[in-house]
Amino acid sequence: MLTALTHRALRVACWQADRRFSGQRNQLQQVQRQKLDALLQRVSPSAGVTPGMQWEAFREQLPLTRYGDWKERIQAQREGRLQLVNSPLQRYQPTSGSSEALKLIPYTQAFLGELDSAIGPWLSSLYRQHPGIATGRHYWSVSWLPESQRKLLDGNFNDDSELLGVAKRILAARSQAVPAGVAFAGGADDAMFATLAWLVAHDDLRMLSVWSPTFALQQLDSLAQWAPELARVLASGSWGTRAGSLRDVPVPHRPDRARRLTALEGLSPAELAQRLWPGLALVSAWDTADAAPWAAQLRLALPQAAFEGKGLWATEGVVTIPYEDRYPLAYQSHVYEFERLADGVVLAPWELREGDEVSPIISGGNGLLRYRLDDRIAVTGFMGQIPCFQFLGRRFGVDLVG
Repeated sequence: MLTALTHRALRVACWQADRRFSGQRNQLQQVQRQKLDALLQRVSPSAGVTPGMQWEAFREQLPLTRYGDWKERIQAQREGRLQLVNSPLQRYQPTSGSSEALKLIPYTQAFLGELDSAIGPWLSSLYRQHPGIATGRHYWSVSWLPESQRKLLDGNFNDDSELLGVAKRILAARSQAVPAGVAFAGGADDAMFATLAWLVAHDDLRMLSVWSPTFALQQLDSLAQWAPELARVLASGSWGTRAGSLRDVPVPHRPDRARRLTALEGLSPAELAQRLWPGLALVSAWDTADAAPWAAQLRLALPQAAFEGKGLWATEGVVTIPYEDRYPLAYQSHVYEFERLADGVVLAPWELREGDEVSPIISGGNGLLRYRLDDRIAVTGFMGQIPCFQFLGRRFGVDLVG
């Protein structure tokens, strides 16, 4: 009953953002110009902008950038010598990829609000499309953090739910199958083990949301491999030999689920998962470009669940969200431009045409302006005036972390 009430409250919390996203779909240019005007009110004058600057001047006068163009200014902000944007800083989110060994992206209150503006419509669409997810618990991936990155997060978990606004985050936490503290296990294997112990502990798992489908497939393989040890933990309520590494992680105690897992030992990873979570309603993961064949394997492994591909998210911002079976621009979030790959011309979102292959450029409430994400996407159509996209891959390589 408590979980059902939590889902109902979460849907209500997402309603306003969803209504705005749907209701303004024919006001793309107006919304984007308003977002630019609001952003310029916050940005430091050192960025070379002035309040009231029009879209055309912004595009002509400011250069396109990548992380290297901001690295020194981000470091100056960390040292208290500069403020990129007038919004309270919440943390620096580390990410690594093909273009930089390590990037520290500022997450300000304004920027988190922009991400939340995309999550609200996405969650609302999920509940409409897959009502079964409202009847049980969810798993939103929590990434294990190496010791070298923990101080950079200033005590914040590397947890998908951290992208939500405060009210939604509190509500979402009440429906989560796995505690966020698994991120602070002593090692990656122990974090995976603790995650699986908590997942097995819940027979009402309804949604499995990960980024990479290969990660979910690895989870299933590990589930079969560690089944006897997982059963002992669930039966005893103790981490056993892993107690030192998992000392800060609560341990599940479900003797009934331990007996269930023991009875299923010897099944294949897919069969084991299907028997443990027959009511799983939805799996969400990347399913385009290089991830497509792995997503197909994950679909086959969990046929009891519907499958939804991820939108285009990066640590630096959100571009698209899954919404009513399409992937529209998250136009209520950041300020967007697009470099047309055929000729390098930079277009406003309302200048896009179906079939255009482009690379997104975002300006957001973290103070990073005209920031190139270096992804390749194609315009597949429109939702009202809002362009919808298909992800084609990275321009210059594959990121290690998405």
